[in-house]
Amino acid sequence: MILTCPQCATRYQADASKFPASGRNVRCAKCSHVWHQEAPAPEPEAASDIIAFETPPPPAAPESPAPRPTAFAPNPVIAREVEVPVPKPRWPARLAVASGWVGLVAIVLVIGWAAVSFRQQIAAVWPQSSSLYAALGLKTNASGIDIQDVAYRRSMEAGQSVLAVTGRLTNTTSRELPVPQIRVALIDDDRHELYHWTFVPSVMTLRPGQTASFVTRLTNPPAGARQFELRFARAGE
Repeated sequence: MILTCPQCATRYQADASKFPASGRNVRCAKCSHVWHQEAPAPEPEAASDIIAFETPPPPAAPESPAPRPTAFAPNPVIAREVEVPVPKPRWPARLAVASGWVGLVAIVLVIGWAAVSFRQQIAAVWPQSSSLYAALGLKTNASGIDIQDVAYRRSMEAGQSVLAVTGRLTNTTSRELPVPQIRVALIDDDRHELYHWTFVPSVMTLRPGQTASFVTRLTNPPAGARQFELRFARAGE
């Protein structure tokens, strides 16, 4: 049989044979509440053809003292709440990663813009960078001096052909720079160099932003020359 404590509703499994017809007192093992538990109702007997003679009831026995309540201590069925961990949102971590990538891209773009915008200054301080800029198709001037307004003119002087090359030199930096020698090369239609020479401009140094003109002449240039190239001479030329 199943007993239920009227105080705390704890349920117990008990042996029905231990309960007399008059019932008995029991105590809850959980809350110590004592109550009188009636015996379970007997199962109805099957009908019988035998007629039983009514006999007088036996004399009532003296009432025995109430039995001491017995505590039943089976395993009570106790319901417990289980804490289910709630997963934390992951969007703050994703937002931090995205912000880091955006910052990295911004830094790379700023460095690239500065490298292109200030390539003249970078090439002046670090001449080896000129080859890298040239590979990227960006014109640089490692010397810090620009050659501008270059032109040529052919004329006859004293019965000889004279080629005159003119232009201007400009210091584009913020410091005074020495003026290197200038190299002129004459080239034919097949891009072959026929002749070249170097000359020293009329000024030795240029202050920041200063401009100076130059002119160089060559008597009797090669007849096959169709164009010329002008640049600063390298060491040993």
